[in-house]
Amino acid sequence: MGQYTAPLRDMQFVLHELLDVQTELAHLPVHAGLDTETIDQVLAEAGKFCEEVLFPLNQSGDQQGCSYSNGVVTTPVGFKAAYQDYIKAGWPALACDPEQGGQGLPVFVNNALYEMLNSANQAWTMYPGLSHGAYECLHAHGTPEHKKIYLPKLVAGVWTGTMCLTEPHCGTDLGLLRTKAEVQDDGSYRINGTKIFISSGEHDLAENIIHLVLARLPGAPAGTKGISLFVVPKFVPNAEGEIGERNGVSCASIEHKMGIHANATCVINLDNAHGWLVGEPHKGLNAMFVMMNAARLGVGMQGLGLTEVAYQNSLAYARQRLQMRALNGAKAPDKAADPIIVHPDVRRMLLTQKAYAEGGRAFAYWIALLIDKERSHQDEKVRAECAEWVALLTPIVKAFLTDNACEATNLGMQVLGGHGYISEWGVEQYVRDARIGTIYEGTNTIQSLDLLGRKVLGDMGAKLKKFGALVRDFIEQEGVKPEMQEFVNPLAELGDKVQKLTMEIGMKAMGDRDEVGAAATPYLRVVGHLIFAYFWARSARVALDKQATGDPFYQAKLVTARFYFAKLLPETAWQIRSARAGAKSLMELDEALF
Repeated sequence: MGQYTAPLRDMQFVLHELLDVQTELAHLPVHAGLDTETIDQVLAEAGKFCEEVLFPLNQSGDQQGCSYSNGVVTTPVGFKAAYQDYIKAGWPALACDPEQGGQGLPVFVNNALYEMLNSANQAWTMYPGLSHGAYECLHAHGTPEHKKIYLPKLVAGVWTGTMCLTEPHCGTDLGLLRTKAEVQDDGSYRINGTKIFISSGEHDLAENIIHLVLARLPGAPAGTKGISLFVVPKFVPNAEGEIGERNGVSCASIEHKMGIHANATCVINLDNAHGWLVGEPHKGLNAMFVMMNAARLGVGMQGLGLTEVAYQNSLAYARQRLQMRALNGAKAPDKAADPIIVHPDVRRMLLTQKAYAEGGRAFAYWIALLIDKERSHQDEKVRAECAEWVALLTPIVKAFLTDNACEATNLGMQVLGGHGYISEWGVEQYVRDARIGTIYEGTNTIQSLDLLGRKVLGDMGAKLKKFGALVRDFIEQEGVKPEMQEFVNPLAELGDKVQKLTMEIGMKAMGDRDEVGAAATPYLRVVGHLIFAYFWARSARVALDKQATGDPFYQAKLVTARFYFAKLLPETAWQIRSARAGAKSLMELDEALF
């Protein structure tokens, strides 16, 4: 059971009314001819595909899972046919370079597509999602030969991609990896090692799988400075880009997991596998970060997609489930009891899901627009500024949206009560699927350390101050308007608190670096809320301007904004106190006493 309808109206609100992408596109020469009608038509067609093709396979795919036998992985019934429909419709090429067969649409359109794909079927979506990351990496760092052979196939979707980082003895600490690469007389390399937790590492959807593998060259420096990146195909292509002999790449097993059962999480063995260097020797992380950052944004979109679909199913259930009477009198006297949506705490749970979904959509679509501006804005200064913002925001969009997804999906289970705990209604699957988002592509603690230690303190808060200036400009413009006081005042107050908190942590960290580790996780939550508060205040401004139209959409937007500021933003008070509490209470207990 369950349901999903693409939230096209709110997508249109974010893109056209909040972010005003049409004005932004005028400054991006490669997209200057793209109009609102075309964007909306693309999203509507994507919504139909997600609703009609992918969503019906989500629960059955979870229940069936992937099967493994002698190195061969078979995806659940219907997955392969859905993938063929996906590539026939041209969806893999949506935001790819036209020179490689792509359609050349902006990243923000592709981002909206992936929100819907993840709502409809996250496990299925991981197959093409990782492929797009491989395309981005090779497009940025591949040789002309790489681009000629691999990019058209990845763009068409007939080949898929993975990234192979983690090894049995090391996870996030890639400086410990042991996979080896030795150069051959023809300029290729022989790769030997084992990689684990490789999503989509083996499957039956496409004719070839392109692995991007981190490995060490002989004599490489220790740590992350000695890592190189290689492209290692399952089948070695010939000069014309057609598949040839089977490479020394094999799937030793697939993991039995808590969630995303329909995506194959593989142990990949590399036995004298042919590989080709991507980028410069010993600088593989620089090239791989293109794919890693794309994956982090993608995981954030997984969180957003699951938040949205959990909300939709919670809302549908709350409207029809009868349970007790409203505390201030019957709301449905013709029925045996009132629908549970009348109860304040059920409304708290629904509004939390709604506020996190709509706030996350504004944030995620904005960062996608920043990527478009970074790549193709006509002003070099704007490109540089957007690159800095993307660097600052990437760990936040990954961690904040996936943390929120865990809360939203758990709230969905709570709204459904006992029915949420059983598989029939599908909500418990969202809880299981959402849980991985806080772990892979760098745990959310790693994202928090990246944000505070590298992105904020690393440049003395320069990038954060630029975002703060954006917030201050909005406050100065709107703060004098009485109707905006309820939104602007708490936003301004939080902005001041973030500035003071950042300075305080920075001063403490000069004497003890553990202060950064102790404060990082609550700090990211606080900055995440600052971003959400900014976008909810902006959304409220648009809704106030449009409420005279009588469209109930704007009334709902205003009410949700008020709920966010009243009920969710106060989380920052205790998170700030936690960040300020420092490292002493965490570090003073002797290990033997745990």
